[in-house]
Amino acid sequence: MTRATSSAAETTETAETTETTAPEVPTAAVGPSTARPLRPAWLPDALVIAGYLGLAVLLTSAQWGHPGRLFHQAGDQVLFEWMLAHAAHAVVAGENPLFSTALNAPDGVNLMANTSVLGLGVPLAPVTLLFGSQVAFCVAVVCCLAGTATAWYVLLRRRLVTARSAAALGGLVCGFAPGMIAQAGAHLHVAAQFLLPAILALVFRSASSPRGVWRPGVGLGLLLVWQVFIGEEVLVFLALAAGVFALGYALADRAAARRLAPSLLGRLAVAAVVAVTLLAYPLWFQFHGPQHYTGMAFAAHGFQLDAASFTASARQTVLGDDWLPGLLAPNPTEENSFFGPGLLVLAVVTVSWLWRRPLVRALAGCGVVFAVLSLGTDLRVDGTATGIAGPYRLVAGLPLLDLAVPARFALVCVPVLGVLVALFADRVRAARRSPVVPGLPVRLLGAGAVAAALLPLTPTPIRAVPVAPVPAFVADGGWRTLVPAGRTVVAVPPVTGAALSPVMLWSARTGLAFRAPGGYFIGPSGPDDPAARWGAPDRPTAVLLRRVAETGAVPVLTGADRRQAVDDLRHWRAAVVVLGRLTHDEPVRRTVEELLGPGRPVDGGWMWDVRALVG
Repeated sequence: MTRATSSAAETTETAETTETTAPEVPTAAVGPSTARPLRPAWLPDALVIAGYLGLAVLLTSAQWGHPGRLFHQAGDQVLFEWMLAHAAHAVVAGENPLFSTALNAPDGVNLMANTSVLGLGVPLAPVTLLFGSQVAFCVAVVCCLAGTATAWYVLLRRRLVTARSAAALGGLVCGFAPGMIAQAGAHLHVAAQFLLPAILALVFRSASSPRGVWRPGVGLGLLLVWQVFIGEEVLVFLALAAGVFALGYALADRAAARRLAPSLLGRLAVAAVVAVTLLAYPLWFQFHGPQHYTGMAFAAHGFQLDAASFTASARQTVLGDDWLPGLLAPNPTEENSFFGPGLLVLAVVTVSWLWRRPLVRALAGCGVVFAVLSLGTDLRVDGTATGIAGPYRLVAGLPLLDLAVPARFALVCVPVLGVLVALFADRVRAARRSPVVPGLPVRLLGAGAVAAALLPLTPTPIRAVPVAPVPAFVADGGWRTLVPAGRTVVAVPPVTGAALSPVMLWSARTGLAFRAPGGYFIGPSGPDDPAARWGAPDRPTAVLLRRVAETGAVPVLTGADRRQAVDDLRHWRAAVVVLGRLTHDEPVRRTVEELLGPGRPVDGGWMWDVRALVG
């Protein structure tokens, strides 16, 4: 998750650049008559980036052209489709992007306190407006994966290695490791890590002149602001990992640390001023604005990894299956540590081979720290609780970390391993022949080692599942003549709490064309209770209809139930109630008819006009 473990202060180690060969340059033929045009200098880099893009498109292929399918963690995709649609709507309508009443009517949602990914949604607004929220989500996934790989490729190529192939391999690991694929199908805010290499490049610079403080400091501050609007969680992990890496590097090379500390602290100070100035109001809104909340809506510490997961194969790899990962990770989106034995062995070999380099020692230390933290508060091995307290207990009560998901600490290991792979490949390319064993083909053996480590991690397309379509009555705007300004469209069930929210999908796919109660978000438990909870506070009718939708059992209703239904519809300011396709849609329809009277069939479901009933 955080790229903080990467290139860091490597630019200060001028002696290390001699360990690799000079970059390859094309050779022109001699003489004007035989001269052949050189290939453009940008072409090899463009081919690497095109390869990343092609792989990202392939991995998202299960959804292109299939509006009735979502990636396997369907509720999370609906959430982010809605966030992308909201960002586009806010751009066009000129509304406050930090708050919306399109969901959770009449109270609304504090979007700054949720994963609103405005840093992705605003740039992608043209795509969302032209092609819809599903296409925008798939484009965002492609940009997250390929963009992260490209950013690391550029940083590796410019700062750490001379061989383009080595940088390309490192970028491939950083952008397409199993943990990145698992996150990309559900959590855009975690998978979007393309800014992190640029942030690190500005933090860890060798320049000590004033110019090396002010300009990078301002640029760093702007990048931090952008990252906040993509995902604050990733930024927190980045800061933690950068701190651990910097400490490790300082211990490994105290002279360099003393020399570079003043300019580094100066850049951070400038960046802090820029970021605080620009983020003051958004952060106030997040913590004190309408519909803010306190705490977390779920037990974050329960999401931890099994120690055996580090050598296992993730579901979405060529060697993966559904059974073993289910024992070793909390859910399919948190398979962040499934690196396989080959990559870990290669990392150990690289660290041993290049141990004298401060960069490598700092990387190794950082990777180990965050791998251990990802095991959570109680260690599990191969699906069995050991009863041994995990090191995470030492930091679990600290501010920010008390809300962190331990399993995501393992994502810090992704760039650590990516950089180590790049360093190994670059060193192998430079070594040619072993000085220890004459005649040993180091390049051939190195290529075999890299292939053995990475081929088992080859990702497979992100799995997709079917989703009930948006009723044509909603999608085509048949509701418009029935819903006056200030009134809402109530989906059945009205409030779903966590997981998949039908009305949120309807809202996203129609570009937030109507207001509705419910939705999948985090908000306060009530007007006088700021404790976090998933979705809107339950009302009796919402609980009743949700239970019928889940069980298919029609309850015996009373006059009190019918009066309560009318009261709840008044609270939601309802104009129409719409039932789409559900697993138990017939029992749900009968229940709604007993509450509200006969409905009428519409294209894609049933509809009840409740304007006269609600008044």
